[in-house]
Amino acid sequence: MHAEVVIAGFGGQGILFLGRVLAEAGMIEGYEVTWFPSYGPEMRGGTANCTVIISEEEIGATVTAHPDICVVMNEPSLRRFASSVRKGGLLLVNSSLVSTSYQSSAVEVLEIPANELAKMVGNPRVINMVMLGGLLAKRELVKFASAEKALQNILQGKEDLLEANLVALRVGRDFVIKGGEIHVG
Repeated sequence: MHAEVVIAGFGGQGILFLGRVLAEAGMIEGYEVTWFPSYGPEMRGGTANCTVIISEEEIGATVTAHPDICVVMNEPSLRRFASSVRKGGLLLVNSSLVSTSYQSSAVEVLEIPANELAKMVGNPRVINMVMLGGLLAKRELVKFASAEKALQNILQGKEDLLEANLVALRVGRDFVIKGGEIHVG
């Protein structure tokens, strides 16, 4: 297994945290992993993206020009990264903030209304975990339980944040598994 993932949006959307959770889950499963963050100097509100590579083999480069999977959380990220996704790849779009419908016969496009789902969870800041849950439901890069364990490791001692993130992860997964039905609780 070798997967190259780019996650992009603006600062404050939890882009780097999403990548960190995915990378930690990969390490839990014993994979070789890289996590490479990139963000503008203004941080919150500025551009942010990260590359996560998970592989059974040693990883030679920390970035990729043509990811297998791209998660875009806003319109500028869609414009910047969508066309770079490798043929046969997956593009996940936060349809709450991206009004442009991206069409491509070369990649699979999955739209998730992450902001609306996060609001239903009761915490608008967990859109990143909604997207990660959806990603793992569509492509099992790592086991869902490993993502849950990664959250527990990273948010140890922050039980209120942990619970909201775990619920959001499950809501994103369930949204994709149930074909777009929204259920929280």
